[in-house]
Amino acid sequence: MRKKLVFSIFIGIFFFTSLTSASAAVEEVGSWEQIEKEMRLLLSESYYRFVAGNIEEARALVDRAYTGYYKGRDFERTVKALISEARAQNIDEWFEYVTAALSAGKSQKEMREDINNLTHLLSVTARRLDGKEEPQAVSRNWIKIADEMGAVLGEAYDLYAAGDIKGAKDQVDIAYFQFYEKAGFEKTVLAKISGERASTVEYQFSTVKKLINRGEPQPVVKDGLDTLTTYLKEDADQLDSKVENALGVFVGSLLIIVREGFEAIIIVGAIIAYLLKSGNKKSTVPVYWGSLIALVLSVVMAWILNALTSTASGRNQEIIEGATMLLAVGVLFYVSNWMVSKAEAEAWTGYIEGKVKTSITKGSMFSLAFAAFLAVFREGAETILFYQALLAGNQTYINMIWVGLGVGIVLLVIIYILIRFLSVKLPLKPFFLGTSILLFVMSVAFTGSGIKELQEGNMIPVTMLPFNFITVDILGIYPTLETLIPQILLLGITIATFVIQLRKNKAMKMA
Repeated sequence: MRKKLVFSIFIGIFFFTSLTSASAAVEEVGSWEQIEKEMRLLLSESYYRFVAGNIEEARALVDRAYTGYYKGRDFERTVKALISEARAQNIDEWFEYVTAALSAGKSQKEMREDINNLTHLLSVTARRLDGKEEPQAVSRNWIKIADEMGAVLGEAYDLYAAGDIKGAKDQVDIAYFQFYEKAGFEKTVLAKISGERASTVEYQFSTVKKLINRGEPQPVVKDGLDTLTTYLKEDADQLDSKVENALGVFVGSLLIIVREGFEAIIIVGAIIAYLLKSGNKKSTVPVYWGSLIALVLSVVMAWILNALTSTASGRNQEIIEGATMLLAVGVLFYVSNWMVSKAEAEAWTGYIEGKVKTSITKGSMFSLAFAAFLAVFREGAETILFYQALLAGNQTYINMIWVGLGVGIVLLVIIYILIRFLSVKLPLKPFFLGTSILLFVMSVAFTGSGIKELQEGNMIPVTMLPFNFITVDILGIYPTLETLIPQILLLGITIATFVIQLRKNKAMKMA
């Protein structure tokens, strides 16, 4: 009771301090509209520097409005406290968008419209904070963003035609990292169209860069760029034609948490069920701790990735995700092989005695906990970033996002419970073998997904198959030699390992 009282007092002090500091900021300048006016003047001056060709000065002024006023005058914190996290995230994204647009070779008219959109969003937000009526909110226009990416890709072709291969490739990277990713285009396609479509577009980006690197004839490069631009415009048309409704927002939110959390729940649930089935209940504690630590670090990683805004940072995000997945492949392969080795000798002896006494060494325990950690960490940060984009892109049915998230979490808990309790009724040997096979399958899926992330980060080349090949995003199956060949090799090693281990188990049982 005393701890609850102390905690309540602490929370009360925290919110009182937050609101007091926000009020103090208002009293210092008079109103939030006055702060917004200062930002509007800086953004307006930024536009005139852009017209004069002083891009760096224009970017500096936008940064001053962002860091000095939006961040420095408690504007952002007050928006989060009195309006919503989603509104604050929306403003953040528009600042990032305008900053990137200043270097994207846009026309004066387009740049003026972008800055007007940002200042309008700041204006309606300030009015709401000051207790005044809020006009209609600003929404993201995907067709417009696709047109802007098309302009950047057009400049890439002009540079290539002039013989500047590096400049052309850099422009394609700008279109991908600063627009397709940073503007939330990729995440919205994943949430509202399909993962397969997002993969198709991503690989077209890679194909175009490969054509540029190889020095292909100009018509071939232009055809690749035109195909990519067509994909972007088709997706933008589809996204902008989708009328926002409560059911659609709910389903989008539900699919994100279920899709992203399913793999982690499957792996953690299988490991926990294995430990309980093999009489090692105490050993489940490190696995739970590994999962909990991964959740905390996922939040930290999401904050770090969200704070990074440069093209290089976008590339680093892909490399981090890819490296994490490939590390998980090695751990899952080891854990699954270790499990199948226990399916006969030690496990059956214990089973005959009435209780399984399979020993868990410190090394094996660490591997199990680490496998759970990687499974959760691999999905956690990405899930948070998906929801940030979803919250920023929806103005009317934000509550349905939280409802979808809640229902999705309940479904994941049900999946975990089914794995956890139904496994108790399964025969021991089929359970051990089934769990091992499941983890082997997950390692194969992570192999494809990890290599794909490294391809997006320009770490591994892309060689598309010369024929149509189905993409299965959830299994990490993609139409490139770099992803499929390692998966085939791993599958071969897996089958050989199973055969050898089962024969060894059989021999030990007969002995």
